[in-house]
Amino acid sequence: MAERSEETLIEKIAGKVHGSDSSSDSVHNKPKPSESSLKAKIYGLFGRERPVHKVLGGGKPADLFLWRDKKASAAVLGGATVIWVLFELMEYHLLTLLCHCLILSLSILFLWSNATTFIKKSPPQIPQLSISEDLVVNIARSLRFEINRSLAILREIASGHDLKKFLAMIAGFWVLSIIGSCTSFLTILYIVFVLLHTVPYVYEKYEDKIDFYGEKVMIEIKKQYAVFDAKVLSKIPKCPSKDKKH
Repeated sequence: MAERSEETLIEKIAGKVHGSDSSSDSVHNKPKPSESSLKAKIYGLFGRERPVHKVLGGGKPADLFLWRDKKASAAVLGGATVIWVLFELMEYHLLTLLCHCLILSLSILFLWSNATTFIKKSPPQIPQLSISEDLVVNIARSLRFEINRSLAILREIASGHDLKKFLAMIAGFWVLSIIGSCTSFLTILYIVFVLLHTVPYVYEKYEDKIDFYGEKVMIEIKKQYAVFDAKVLSKIPKCPSKDKKH
């Protein structure tokens, strides 16, 4: 009996030791949170939860804005700069520019095609250009979707249910009107184009620092808006809802 009691006691001690080892192993073998999951918990500027590349729509446009292909991005930005210089600084007109470009290109191709008969070389292979129907339909669908969404947003704001959106829209239109009175529409488009080629690239490069300071700024803005809401907006009488039953 004494030998059996000693054996059971030894088995219990061994079981406790193995249990503690297995629990410690399970603690040590517990998978560590990945960097992506940790970054997901970090504040994203303007509520962003996806990478900058996905926010810009992905594909080739996002690659251009983020300078993934530096030659293509530089070529597009350089072309936009040339167009802006021609129309704004040199005061070129669109119709005049198109006519001059067509005159130059047609003259070069015509002379080249006739010169090949004298120098006994093959004439230039001029590609047959055409716009596909699918491209036109996709562009029209995209424009239709964006216009309908903008009209729906304006209708929602005009209905008077969201004062915050109404004030933000009025402030935005007011700022745009001031900018429009100071410069031309083409210059505004060029500035927006340059910003799209610089701001996303800089933000992706210094994302952690910008998110850190952006979080502080957004917290301060929310505090100031809460004070403004308590002192001003909350005292404005609201119109009764149409869904309310009389």
